[in-house]
Amino acid sequence: MPDRALLWAPQAWTPAGWRERVLLRVGGDGRWAEIAPDVAVPPADALVLRGPLLPGIVDAHSHAFQRAFAGRAERRDALTDDFWSWRDRMYRVALRISPAQLRAIAAQLYVELLKGGYTQVCEFHYLQHDVDGRPYSDPLEMSWALADAAAETGIGLTLLPVLYERAGFASALREDQRRFKASAESVWVAATEIAAIRRPLVNAGLAIHSLRAALPTSIGELRRHAEAFAGPIHIHVAEQTAEVDECLQATGSRPIEWLAKEGLLDARWQLVHATHAVPAEIDAVASSGAAVVLCPSTEANLGDGLVDLRRWLAAGVPTTIGSDSHVTRDWREELRWLDYGQRLALRQRNVSAAPQSGVPSTAERLFGRVVDGGAAAAGEACWGLFVGARADALVVDAREDSLLGLAPGLTLDALLFSSPGQPWRDVMVAGRWVIRAHRHEHAEAIARRFEAVMHELA
Repeated sequence: MPDRALLWAPQAWTPAGWRERVLLRVGGDGRWAEIAPDVAVPPADALVLRGPLLPGIVDAHSHAFQRAFAGRAERRDALTDDFWSWRDRMYRVALRISPAQLRAIAAQLYVELLKGGYTQVCEFHYLQHDVDGRPYSDPLEMSWALADAAAETGIGLTLLPVLYERAGFASALREDQRRFKASAESVWVAATEIAAIRRPLVNAGLAIHSLRAALPTSIGELRRHAEAFAGPIHIHVAEQTAEVDECLQATGSRPIEWLAKEGLLDARWQLVHATHAVPAEIDAVASSGAAVVLCPSTEANLGDGLVDLRRWLAAGVPTTIGSDSHVTRDWREELRWLDYGQRLALRQRNVSAAPQSGVPSTAERLFGRVVDGGAAAAGEACWGLFVGARADALVVDAREDSLLGLAPGLTLDALLFSSPGQPWRDVMVAGRWVIRAHRHEHAEAIARRFEAVMHELA
């Protein structure tokens, strides 16, 4: 049962935008059973919230183990440093992590994500085998480490086992990729078993690492397995220009172009990064109903490039965000840099705003898009503050410095584009408070375990 079934918020962000004096009731299933604005006086048995209410956000792309690498790759000893050299260093960490260490790393990450306003995380999970490359006695041991970490912290989890079978379009897996090997059959079996266990707040999806890492025949096999599958299908695509060039050489098509030509794309598909997409590809994605997952802090950290955000937004393509390599664990910073990157490239301000469509606020347009896109990315039927969606919510600390003296209608603008801080006073997942008054009850113990693991990996 939820902690408190009846809530009253002075202000709440609903599908219709900001509404005043909102009464919300959580059902016994942890989903919103009633949401009613303009309730002037809260009922006697309602919990009166101490700030505006926002829906939680889906972190649609995560590699939890990479949290152990954040901050370790910000020096350059060679003449050049790029995505590929970063990847080689990241692999050296990946080759050492045990299931127990992964659970400790993921638990620390998930507390940080909750504090950053995420209430569901989609794990693009390819660190699957033992350090020697052989499967564990339970092939899902690393998956369960992630699920245990999610259960301990209270965050929702979408597990996405990854098809990964080669290093490039014309090369076999490298030795330092031995822990990642997975076939279409093994990925399908893993997703099926994860779904069958029915762990609370755990969804199952599918993932393909990239076109360079999966044979076309294997993608076709996974497609046949998934004909009746309703969950999400994620894939890295067009993140690097080198990847685009190699795909053109190997297939005669650009990566998103190839997916569209093969008739693969539909509303289940989540195209992660899609940084180097041309207009025809964006139009093809829009026609298919597929979505994009943008990870601006990681894309900036790795030097990937800038996405054509204005065209993706104008095309109406469903959009979510991910913290990916976890150099940032706060959705506000992802959205901030999503627009700041465009401002720097175009030398304009408020690039993502759409006054012609009645949305003059950059923050509100971006926030509304990622809330709307969260359901499909996470494998949920719906998402946000409306009846039937999971009761996930963020209570804004009304005394946060960046909000002092501002009109209520500017809350999202200030949260994104004023000084960073700790704005989420309370965080709810499926009707239960996992953070109260800025505090997670297990944070200290989790941090100690994480710190010990970091010393081991050092």
